[in-house]
Amino acid sequence: MASEAVRDNFFMHNKMATVISLKDIKRDFTVGSETVHALRGVSFDIEEGEFVTIMGTSGSGKSTMLNILGCLDIPTDGTYRLDGNDTSKMSKNERAILRNRKIGFVFQNYNLLAKTTAVENVELPLMYNGGISAKERHARAVEALKAVGLGDRLEHKSNQMSGGQMQRVAIARALVNNPAVILADEATGNLDTRTSFEILVLFQKLHAEGRTIIFVTHNPELSRYSTRNIFLRDGRKVEDTLNPHVEDAALTLSQLPQED
Repeated sequence: MASEAVRDNFFMHNKMATVISLKDIKRDFTVGSETVHALRGVSFDIEEGEFVTIMGTSGSGKSTMLNILGCLDIPTDGTYRLDGNDTSKMSKNERAILRNRKIGFVFQNYNLLAKTTAVENVELPLMYNGGISAKERHARAVEALKAVGLGDRLEHKSNQMSGGQMQRVAIARALVNNPAVILADEATGNLDTRTSFEILVLFQKLHAEGRTIIFVTHNPELSRYSTRNIFLRDGRKVEDTLNPHVEDAALTLSQLPQED
C-alpha cells in the first residue's frame, strides 16, 4: 500500500496523462462444463511515459491481460479505457481501428512478413490508414528504421537479418504510427543474452524519449530495467511497485563478455 501511495504522489506532482485505465477487469472462459477465471477483478492505471513490466508465471493471467490491453479480447466484466476511449462500448471494427492507431505491438516471434524488406514490413500498419500517401508511408518507415539503428538495412529481407535485427524491425513497425503505447510480449524471449540487452537498451532509449512501454514477461530479471512492476498471480494483481533504482541496460551490456 505504501508503494502505491508513493506512486500516486509521484504522478500528482508530475501531472501525467492516463494512457491506460483498468477498473475491476474480469475475464472468464468456459472449458467444457467448467468456468475458468483468468482475471479476477484487476485494476490499475498506466500514465504517459511509464515503462511498466507485467509479470507472472504460467496461469497468472498475464497472457489474457496482454490480449485485453491490446484490444484483441474484451473483458467479461469491468472497464478498459485506452487513451480515454472506453473499449467496452466499441464494436469489433472500432476496436481494430483503435488498436492500429494507439498500440504498437512487439512480439516474441517478430511476426515479420517473409520475403519482404524491412521498409515494407514497417510500412504495413500505415497501409490501413487511407489518409497517408505511399510517399509519406515510405518516409515514415525509413525514419522509424533509422531510429532503431537500421538505416543501413532498409532493403534487407527477413532471411537476411539476425534475430536482433528482426526484432529492431518489429520495434520500428511498432513506432511508425506514433502509438500511445508500445506493447511488448516477451520481446527478448527468442534472443541470446547480449542481443536481449541490446534490445533492452533500445527500449530504455525509447522510454527516455517519452514513450509509454508495457513489457509483458515471465522473466523477473527484466523488472530491474523498468520504472514500475506489476505482478499477477492466479488472475489477481498481487504487487504493483515503483522501481526506485532503475538499472542501466547499456551498462549491463558493456559488462557482458564479448562473443568470439
